[in-house]
Amino acid sequence: MTIVISGAGIGGLTTALGLYEAGLDDVRVLESVPELRPLGVGLNILPNAVRELAELDLLDELLESAVPTGALEYRNRHGQLIWREPRGAAAGYRWPQLSVHRGRLQAVLARAVRRRLGPDAVVTDARVERFTERADGRVDVHVRHPEAGGRSVTTADALIGADGIRSAVRSQMYPDEGPPPWNGIVVWRGTTVAPPFLDGRTMIIAGDDRRRAVVYPMSPPRGGADGPVLMNWAVARAADPESVFEDADWNRPVPPDAFLHHFADLAFAWLDIPALVRSAQESYVYPMVDRDPLPRWTHGAVTLLGDAAHAMYPMGSNGATQSIVDARVLARELALADTPAAALSAYEAERLPALTRVQASARRRGPEVVIDLAHERAPEGFADPAEVFEPGELESVSAEFARIGGFDPETVNTRPSLAVASPAGGRR
Repeated sequence: MTIVISGAGIGGLTTALGLYEAGLDDVRVLESVPELRPLGVGLNILPNAVRELAELDLLDELLESAVPTGALEYRNRHGQLIWREPRGAAAGYRWPQLSVHRGRLQAVLARAVRRRLGPDAVVTDARVERFTERADGRVDVHVRHPEAGGRSVTTADALIGADGIRSAVRSQMYPDEGPPPWNGIVVWRGTTVAPPFLDGRTMIIAGDDRRRAVVYPMSPPRGGADGPVLMNWAVARAADPESVFEDADWNRPVPPDAFLHHFADLAFAWLDIPALVRSAQESYVYPMVDRDPLPRWTHGAVTLLGDAAHAMYPMGSNGATQSIVDARVLARELALADTPAAALSAYEAERLPALTRVQASARRRGPEVVIDLAHERAPEGFADPAEVFEPGELESVSAEFARIGGFDPETVNTRPSLAVASPAGGRR
């Protein structure tokens, strides 16, 4: 079985590794950029996805450049603690939650793909533009080579569209969909090398009903236990009414002074967010967008995965996490089903309803709604969260989001493995 994956992001590369692990090694990953480079900012990978990376024998390598997150704290605009919840092993999971630079995670995955499937398994300068379904059930994949020039066609038994929120595969399936809808929120993101805060393994989300700041470490300390770390930060606010984002404005570099005045008061004794942002190595602005849920991801021998299927707002660390789980479910079905079309349909039947619920939860701000509630009920702050929330209210918000996402500890720890043993008994 020949399988073509469009996109060498987190989901596409994990799909290739899952297919190899399941005994399917006629796999090509086509990527539009001329070279894979460690770009991007931070990601949080939840334990349900870290379990999959561990079963692909990647966890030890990832831990060399990631942080096992120990806690997540929600705070108001005064820096007062609303709710603290343990994460990863501290929350009872058998696997950690990882904070990691996206480029480093992608590099680990890409090295593993080339090592296991061969140096030509990832083809760069190969932009999938469209596909043609053949009478025999296979797919002709039409590819443009921007750097080298020219075009080519490759034939596959299955095409996986893992080509992101602006997926060419999705746009052919749904030509009238239009651009991703913007919710009116602007996000600035970046990275800064800085001393660790709190215990060095805590992620914080702070703000009010119009602003958010997210900060977490995503590398081990440099030069010793007390050394600086690579910090991920993101700040967001509702845009001015006249704001318009064009295609060219996506991930546009912007100096911190252009936006820091909106967040000047978020300077706490334990973390000075404006100072952190001002010292950034890089900072970018982009609109907060997602995609509407689809009725179908699969058309014959073609399906969607990750952001191409279910791009969502970054509430709850579900983007890359769910792409990894998608990849493992899809690899399992392709290994077990009688035909590619049957495999893709089974994958969709399992994943689409679940991800539709997660997308809807993200649009409701997910667990971050506790910050909105705290501001609504006590805009000037509080001495104790018990003054603001009913007993058990905060716990129920967190538990409900974990249940919707399928990453509550009991589910993650006890469900059967998604791995499929290859004829060789599993491969690395």
